Amino acid sequence: MNLSTKIFLAGHRGMVGSSILRLLNSQGFEDVITENRNTLDLKDTAAVELFFKNHKPEIVILAAAKVGGIQANIDAPVDFLLENLMIQNNVITSAFKYNVKKFLFLGSSCIYPSNANQPIKEDQLLTGTLEPTNEGYAIAKIAGIKLLNYYSRQFNFKSISLLPCNLYGTNDHFDLKVAHVLSSLVKKFSDAVTEGASSITLWGTGIAKREFMHVDDMAKAVLLFMQNDFEVEVLNIGWGNDISIKDLAEKIALLTNYKGIINWDSTKPNGMLKKCLDVSKASSLGFQPSILLEEGILKTIQEYRKLQSNIS
Repeated sequence: MNLSTKIFLAGHRGMVGSSILRLLNSQGFEDVITENRNTLDLKDTAAVELFFKNHKPEIVILAAAKVGGIQANIDAPVDFLLENLMIQNNVITSAFKYNVKKFLFLGSSCIYPSNANQPIKEDQLLTGTLEPTNEGYAIAKIAGIKLLNYYSRQFNFKSISLLPCNLYGTNDHFDLKVAHVLSSLVKKFSDAVTEGASSITLWGTGIAKREFMHVDDMAKAVLLFMQNDFEVEVLNIGWGNDISIKDLAEKIALLTNYKGIINWDSTKPNGMLKKCLDVSKASSLGFQPSILLEEGILKTIQEYRKLQSNIS
């Protein structure tokens, strides 16, 4: 591929998609196609097929998905399963029909079994029971990965699925119903400081461990594996180390200058207790994230506070 290759980036307004778009633009890619929801509903089979027929992209990056936090997934599993299945099926089948040269699919580490061995290797996919709190979303993502695998094996359709650890960063939602873990904590502690709150209550017990990577590092991974052809179908993307939610909360409290008490609501779910990826395969292929956790947290705090000052 070269800078004039026609690329369709689906989901360019989301946290991951917008980061990918910024990187593609900065690298000088000249023909990146994006569509808003009001001009292209990816759940509409006919509309998606017409789009591919008219535009005929050479590369597709599918960053579009219905996403949300633990409570949103618990409340609306039908929505998370069905909407993501529709988006994936439409985009993948049309991409194949209209001869896309390479398809890059963004999955999630939540597709692994809740009792997976740690750190989690790619071959543990479909070896156990999923975490119940986001099962609908996970099943949809697994279906997307397997559909691409089958297209590859049956028709030699070139694709790769990247499975990131927990992401955070620029252009994340700070709505607590849909925000990612780290951004949710940044909002809660920042708001507590602004409001002069003496205590804050967080979900779970804090013992769950998660691996965090800034979204701009994820965009670099997308660019690397879009530009290069490796004989791999599924690939973990992350740092390969994790931190407890309790330690993360205390770190964010320190960086936001929160001085109050942190309470934990043990009636709320922790989710999967440990989820750390084995990233040795991605590392061997040349990917290494660079934005350290404290640096990324500080950047996210600054972005949230700037957003709040603009609103006020």
